[in-house]
Amino acid sequence: MASAHSPNSHAQWHGLAEHLSGTAERAAAFASAWGASDLAALLGRLHDIGKCHPDWQRYLHTSTADPTLRGTGPEHKLAGALLATRTGLGPFALAILGHHGGLPSLADAKARLAPISDPVRHEAAELAIRIASDQFPQLDTVMPRDLIPEEIATGNSRSQEHYLRMVFSALVDADFLDTEAHFDQGRAHLRASSEATPGALLERLLDDQRAAFGRLTGTVADARHAIFEACLTAAEQPPGLYRLTVPTGGGKTRAALAFALRHAARHNQRRVIVAVPFVSITEQTADVYRGIFASFGPGTVLEHHSAVEDIADDHTEDGTAWSRLAAENWDAPIVVTTTVQLLESLFAHRPSRTRKLHRIARSVIVLDEVQSLPPRLLDPTLDMLQELTRSYGVTVVLSTATQPAFEVLPVFADAGATEIVPDPGRWYGALRRVEYELRATPPPSWDEVAKWLRGEHQALAIVNTRADAVTLLRALDDPAALHLSTLLCGAHRRAAIEDIRRRLASRERCVVVSTQVVEAGVDLDFPAVYRAVAPLDAIVQAAGRCNREGRLPSGRVVIFDPAEAGLPPGAYGTATVQARRFLDSGEVDLDRLETLRGYYTALLPLLETDAGTVQQRRAVLDYPEVAHRYRLIDEDSESVAITTYGTPEQRRQVEALLDDARGARGNARWVLRDLQPYLVSIPRYTADRLRARGLVELVTPGLGVWLGDYDAVAGLVMDGESPLRVM
Repeated sequence: MASAHSPNSHAQWHGLAEHLSGTAERAAAFASAWGASDLAALLGRLHDIGKCHPDWQRYLHTSTADPTLRGTGPEHKLAGALLATRTGLGPFALAILGHHGGLPSLADAKARLAPISDPVRHEAAELAIRIASDQFPQLDTVMPRDLIPEEIATGNSRSQEHYLRMVFSALVDADFLDTEAHFDQGRAHLRASSEATPGALLERLLDDQRAAFGRLTGTVADARHAIFEACLTAAEQPPGLYRLTVPTGGGKTRAALAFALRHAARHNQRRVIVAVPFVSITEQTADVYRGIFASFGPGTVLEHHSAVEDIADDHTEDGTAWSRLAAENWDAPIVVTTTVQLLESLFAHRPSRTRKLHRIARSVIVLDEVQSLPPRLLDPTLDMLQELTRSYGVTVVLSTATQPAFEVLPVFADAGATEIVPDPGRWYGALRRVEYELRATPPPSWDEVAKWLRGEHQALAIVNTRADAVTLLRALDDPAALHLSTLLCGAHRRAAIEDIRRRLASRERCVVVSTQVVEAGVDLDFPAVYRAVAPLDAIVQAAGRCNREGRLPSGRVVIFDPAEAGLPPGAYGTATVQARRFLDSGEVDLDRLETLRGYYTALLPLLETDAGTVQQRRAVLDYPEVAHRYRLIDEDSESVAITTYGTPEQRRQVEALLDDARGARGNARWVLRDLQPYLVSIPRYTADRLRARGLVELVTPGLGVWLGDYDAVAGLVMDGESPLRVM
């Protein structure tokens, strides 16, 4: 009988019949969450039948005997795809064509499936089909007409596009896991997640809530308690689309989790996925959740963000490429991830990014700080979120203190999102804790802003770019000042945040210069915050770091318009201009929810909401182009490891992990995860230039080592200037 993969460490070959059956069984289980078990099982049984061909079997045995001959091997996907089309699966044959290299476009698939495209390959595929039909007669017994739901087969083309992607996810994850189980059964325990149920996790959260906040009183504590209870009450409502609108400092992170866990327990949903815009917030949020749920074991909370891109050799035929195993498949009760990781995966086409998607079905997604969604992608994003609620048993919570007026957009006009907290506007007045001061005319220089900060005992200054942060830090010329931005690796940011909290608590002098990374979800409480003019929601989020606990009669938020500042391009700049107009009117109350609604109502129609025509490409099943155009971050980036930060033990750990990465040793999922706290992301074009200068060593695609200066305050120094203080 034919083999699917070379022998494992026990000298056992992986039989093709065993692999097809194992993949089909796993794929069926994964796709059962949205009623596609039979379809996924059939694709699993068909996906590798091309390996029946004698040429492929000869290649497998020859390359096993002599590993130097190992390559991609003869093409083996066409046979299964051809048989899938003949049994009525239509475009779902794309899942088989793409199960190694990624979903192709429908147009490309049709060309590849036409015999005239490559007669030799088609002749080989036909031979493989005949051999497979003899070896696996059950292939001809399935009547797939009923496998594709009528509403998918004849309905909205974008719904079909995502249905195919979800079935593809079930297929490729099943294929990867079945292959991994053959080569190393011991790895299975590394993937095992906690078996904790949403109900059990909810009880633990409620116990922690009572212990942490049960005896607190005062305006802020009373508001947080009321908001928390409102979330528990609303969780009884049916799955669908929800809004959680809570002012900064209102306890939104815990309240959202309470809603999600009770809702999941009530409606038999499988997991909670919390997506936040910044890596710094994933780190903080995951740490909070791990602390609450520590008794359930380490597999309960999975932190997966984009500090390491999903690197996978999707063309390796045996599925054992070291880097491939780094792709997460989100098998955990609680997943904390970035907005980029979640949303780009929903529009992806490569196996390494899509294999986790089947885990999203029947889940609760909390999309935190939803105001940070890029406007140019709002049409496809909001459409996709609604599709998840309609067809996959998903509940989506749009959570923020600055809720955008998405209903002014046609794609969201009839969405009918339910407010979790009744009459949310009343809490904005109740939690009013700051006074705003505008210092925009004349525009101050950085030296003047630095002078203001030198006069403060404790203050946070937030600017719009990393370059502006470094410029202000240098103008401040204060050896005791601290800095937060993505120029710092994650471990450095965590240490800086802890130092800030310690200084604030002990009432030491504490002046911090930061970018937007501190603006949403990072729990800091300064008496004064300085904010460079920015989109109105960013200013309100910055105010959430001021007098957060309400200990002062009022905090001070100074809005300034620096003369020499830079602005990120595109929608951020447009939104900043709109914010200036609101601020210049002199009649803006930033503690009223109606102000933000008016701002968004004026702003959103000015912005391109599908500038890359993602929706058009989805409608024609052009998967590679959809993935290319749906990018939350326009520029490509590369992660570089910092080897000179931290204690000697931490530095040795980073070096050891990099040695493992260079030598492709160990389990990539854990090696790359352990490296995440020591990575800094830089634009790829910058990385190429720095590599030419000998400042970046490439380890593996998307991952390098930083060989230049790393400053104890400013972090990674790219501009060639003397650092403030080199570690």
